[in-house]
Amino acid sequence: MELTHEEILRYSRHLLIPEVGLRGQEKLKASSALIIGTGGLGSPVALYLAAAGVGRIGLVDYDVVDASNLQRQVIHSTSAVGQLKVESAKRRLLDLNPLIQVDAYNEPFTSSNAIKIAKDYDVLIDCTDNFPTRYLTNDLCVFLGKPNVYGSIYRFDGQASVFFAKEGPCYRCLFPEPPPPGLVPSCAEGGVLGVLSATIGSVQATEALKILLGIGSPLVGKLLLYNALDMSFDFVTLKKNPKCRVCGPNADVTELIDYEDFCGVPSHDHDKGSAGADWDISALDLHSRLDSTPNLLLLDVREPHELVISALRGATNIPLGQLAARLSELDSAREMVVFCKSGTRSTRALELLASAGFKKVENLKGGINAWARDVDASLPIY
Repeated sequence: MELTHEEILRYSRHLLIPEVGLRGQEKLKASSALIIGTGGLGSPVALYLAAAGVGRIGLVDYDVVDASNLQRQVIHSTSAVGQLKVESAKRRLLDLNPLIQVDAYNEPFTSSNAIKIAKDYDVLIDCTDNFPTRYLTNDLCVFLGKPNVYGSIYRFDGQASVFFAKEGPCYRCLFPEPPPPGLVPSCAEGGVLGVLSATIGSVQATEALKILLGIGSPLVGKLLLYNALDMSFDFVTLKKNPKCRVCGPNADVTELIDYEDFCGVPSHDHDKGSAGADWDISALDLHSRLDSTPNLLLLDVREPHELVISALRGATNIPLGQLAARLSELDSAREMVVFCKSGTRSTRALELLASAGFKKVENLKGGINAWARDVDASLPIY
């Protein structure tokens, strides 16, 4: 994998670093990285690996670019809204560096296709935002003997590590079981500071380059914790769990499993906002119902700061986190429609209410954003 004159000029700043040099840059040209997710974390990871000259980059995603992505997913542009993320990202990477190969996999990353997609890449980079794919990526890396460059972000906090079972712990050593469904909110529900994606994504890209070059000390056995509000970086030492079900000496998980079933949640949010046909009510149907059912209670389970963005007149606000302690404020005999931003939190609220004996409860499918789309265009969608 000798460099051409064009590549020597392009990567000249790398060639001047003794730890990289000509031979290191040739290593990068001969190397490959699979980026799972082309969103907030995948954007800076992909951009910097392409700029660095990693010879083959794989992109896995099957979502489309949405306007709400652009606050942090800097690989995409306004003109790409509505387009496939992998195609938008591939086009941007090849514009940045036409001397590399970019493979786009516009499909869900699942137990049935993960090995086929990942087996020929040197390193896997976890840029996902859901637990099923996170556990899938970990187990896959253990079985294939590949390093897993992990990153996670939420609001102002980020984490990063390298899980490499050959040399240290895997993700399951740290988190043997996923959290209960709904306990950890997603960025879509809780928000994220856009630039946090760049910080953690850049750490992931750095770790991937160190691994591919064979230099420095990757974050194997260490978990980086970053807080943007006080600009603090902390490190937690991680050790292999001898009882780990995947990488331990007596591991009983020896092949990929059904990770959606294991985590109790879907690996995507394409059907977000639905509690199921028996529990859902559409925005248009709710609009009609309000005229015929004056005693109908609208229960808004969003956070108070969201009410200044959009609100439904006459709705009662009890944030989801307070709902269990404030059930006594609600009349179980009264018809009720629960809503939030997009229907995710209200679905969990409905489950809580149903388990407490509330029977006349429905979920506004798609949340207040669906109301803004289908009923009241004066309300913003966020």
